[in-house]
Amino acid sequence: MESARPHVHAEVFRAARLSPAEYGRRKESARPENAEATREGQLAKLFEERYTRMLRLAALLGADDPENIVAEAFYQMYREWWKLRSPQKAEAYLRSIVCNLTRMRIRHLQVVRRNAVTRTEWVASAESSALLRDDQRALLRALRRLPARQREALVLRHWLGLQEREIAATMGISAGSVKTHTARGIAALTQAMEARR
Repeated sequence: MESARPHVHAEVFRAARLSPAEYGRRKESARPENAEATREGQLAKLFEERYTRMLRLAALLGADDPENIVAEAFYQMYREWWKLRSPQKAEAYLRSIVCNLTRMRIRHLQVVRRNAVTRTEWVASAESSALLRDDQRALLRALRRLPARQREALVLRHWLGLQEREIAATMGISAGSVKTHTARGIAALTQAMEARR
């Protein structure tokens, strides 16, 4: 009678006898040198083409420090590049990382603010204040007041122009939930902007 255990490759047994650091070094040295150059070249191209767009995405999602969010996202992309099944999906993966990091940062700041003795109001940088007109500032204030999921859905749909299925994949929710968050967000923004008039 055959064993009920599934077949395990010999590499797994070898890896079990090595320390994680040693296994990582051996695995890295097994990669061809041109693969490393390809990874760095593709990441450099992605950085040149999409850095500004990802920076704006992080800012519109409410990140207090979008530059650091995007830098961390590119660092995570660099570390996890080998897990990426298709280089064509790199932008979508990067967008998901930016959304997740922004969401985590906002949650962290909420906890910090909840436990802080004094509360401070969000202050825009001098550069962004100079560039925005009054209506834009009002719209951004209203956008920041929306719940996180509504804000993400609106930014991904109307700023990045993603389809519902792409938004659903990025946010990790169903397409129906995307429709709900988008509709509620637009209704709230419309109400806020009409109240200004």
